[in-house]
Amino acid sequence: MKKLSALALSLLLCATAQAKPEPYTGPDYSGTYACTGKDDHEGDYTGTVTMELVRTQSTGVYGAYKFKLEVPGYGAYLGQAAARGKDVAIHFALADQSTKDYGTGIASFTKNKAGKWSFSKFYFEPEFKGGNFGMERCVQQ
Repeated sequence: MKKLSALALSLLLCATAQAKPEPYTGPDYSGTYACTGKDDHEGDYTGTVTMELVRTQSTGVYGAYKFKLEVPGYGAYLGQAAARGKDVAIHFALADQSTKDYGTGIASFTKNKAGKWSFSKFYFEPEFKGGNFGMERCVQQ
């Protein structure tokens, strides 16, 4: 039987000794949200956000989410979100990429009196119509 070099043995032990990721311990923001917003270029709008926790990619206080915002007259913005506690970063992009309607937002989550999650989000779109920003308020349904 062939002997392993010290380096190979060390690498093998490190690879097998890695700790399993911690289970996700943060809040679960999964659900459907009714939203109202004000876009600097487009004005007032309404939409529906759907968030889905990706538990296999979440660990400890860090949550990973699938994100979708549907805005009547504009379409679906698909993306992802990364959470740490009640602070959530969100990337989104309109399915029709010719518009360059994509961006990044930062949201703060709280529970309302009815026990439903709500969030306020500021977003920035670097290329949409020469640059754009807006605010959004969403309440879980």
